[in-house]
Amino acid sequence: MQFVSEDIEQYCKDYSGQDNDLLKELTKTTWETEEIPQMLCGPLVGGLLQFLIKITGAVNVLEIGMFTGYSALKMAEALPSHGEIHCCELDEKHVKTATSWFEKSNVNNKIKVHQGEAVKTLEEFKERSFDLMFVDADKVNYPKYHQKGMTLLKKGGLAVFDNMLWSGTVLNPDDRESKALRETAELIKNNPRLEQLLLPVRDGVMIYRKLK
Repeated sequence: MQFVSEDIEQYCKDYSGQDNDLLKELTKTTWETEEIPQMLCGPLVGGLLQFLIKITGAVNVLEIGMFTGYSALKMAEALPSHGEIHCCELDEKHVKTATSWFEKSNVNNKIKVHQGEAVKTLEEFKERSFDLMFVDADKVNYPKYHQKGMTLLKKGGLAVFDNMLWSGTVLNPDDRESKALRETAELIKNNPRLEQLLLPVRDGVMIYRKLK
């Protein structure tokens, strides 16, 4: 489902911050070589992540679902020189692809890649160690990522979940993915320790702040 017309989305892109040459090349290559290039979050969500990092002064970032590395590079650009982003990715092919792009960038030193099942990788991190968490991975595990992520975020930390509208199927969920996304939204909505905002940007972006 196209929530906003392609013309309006392009207008928004035209009047937003522009990607550098490396990110443009990464995007072009992803669309030419990947089976599902739509998994790339794109400049609007990427720009939102950059704004959130800069506004909050985030230093330590967790990413669950790295794909070809676009969002990791966008966030790493916004981090201070001593900042770090820890990226969890299951697919070995995507790890190799993303790593090759990271090595071409000037922010490679800020990016740490963890290959394997994210549910298991998350157990390796200390509680309350991240300022921001971005989730764009397998939708069925979104409830688990949310619940574990809550323990990993610092007080005042932000979480950003992509694809929370899932082409509108969350209105009447009838498959595993849409049901998991609806469950995640309910868990967030009903948690008094959070304040949240669900935006119809691309395929739906849920942002929440951990109050305590």
